[in-house]
Amino acid sequence: MSQQRKTSVWIAVASLLVAMFCFQIGASVAKQLFPLVGAQGAVALRVGLSALIMLPFTKPWRARLTRDNWQPLAVYGVAMGTMNFLFYMALKTVPLGIAVALEFSGPLSVALIHSRRWLDYCWVALAVMGLLLLLPIRQGAAHLDWGGVMLALGAGVCWALYIVFGQKSGAVHGQYATTLGVIVAGAVIFPIGLAHAGTAMFRPDVLPLGIGVAILSSAVPYSLEMIGLRRLPAQAFGTLMSLEPAAGALMGLLLLGEHLTGTEWLAIALVVAASMGTALTVKSGEAHPRLPD
Repeated sequence: MSQQRKTSVWIAVASLLVAMFCFQIGASVAKQLFPLVGAQGAVALRVGLSALIMLPFTKPWRARLTRDNWQPLAVYGVAMGTMNFLFYMALKTVPLGIAVALEFSGPLSVALIHSRRWLDYCWVALAVMGLLLLLPIRQGAAHLDWGGVMLALGAGVCWALYIVFGQKSGAVHGQYATTLGVIVAGAVIFPIGLAHAGTAMFRPDVLPLGIGVAILSSAVPYSLEMIGLRRLPAQAFGTLMSLEPAAGALMGLLLLGEHLTGTEWLAIALVVAASMGTALTVKSGEAHPRLPD
């Protein structure tokens, strides 16, 4: 590998790691908004402000929307908005690391759904073991709220839809797909947050935090992940993104003081291992979950 290629790879890896921790820091800041505007207001600020921030940079009005190509984009945007809404609602009662691990069931399912090899079933079994350890069905896990767990799993379902329809939208609308999706998500979620929080969303002590969440959770990660997507093979991209549940648990501990039990750390490690194993053993040419261009 040439020196230039090595430098490009290291830049891509660094970009993905920074993007990952930016997203988790953004989620931690958003959780601090909950007492001020609720989870509904926090996600509305994130999605709405993200759209405003991304508009001048991506110029989505240049995209050509027709009667035939807007449906996947609409599903993509609704799935994006609902995914963020359910995830933030889950964070009200579930620690960040556990919520991310439960939500990760979505992309993991998409990665495995078309595979029929015995090794893929091993990764499925590993992931299921991890998820079962996180469910509040055993002694010692009773502190986890069933409602929050189901919300996080619901966010995982939406993440799977986000991937599938995001790829379709990206194939048609290219670089405009993400911003168009965020605009659709904002149109769906912002009225819910406004109805819940009202004018409190626009208070001087709330807006700066909302802007910070929008930048950390959307604008910066999306831009940095594009650097990774363009410089790394899908397999390497997927392997690095598999670390996200662990990053969520670490940021929850450091920024929110969310201490997990040894069993919960083991469960997150199992989900990470299953996701990483899926990425490392995917066949050449197989589709791999990724953000749309």
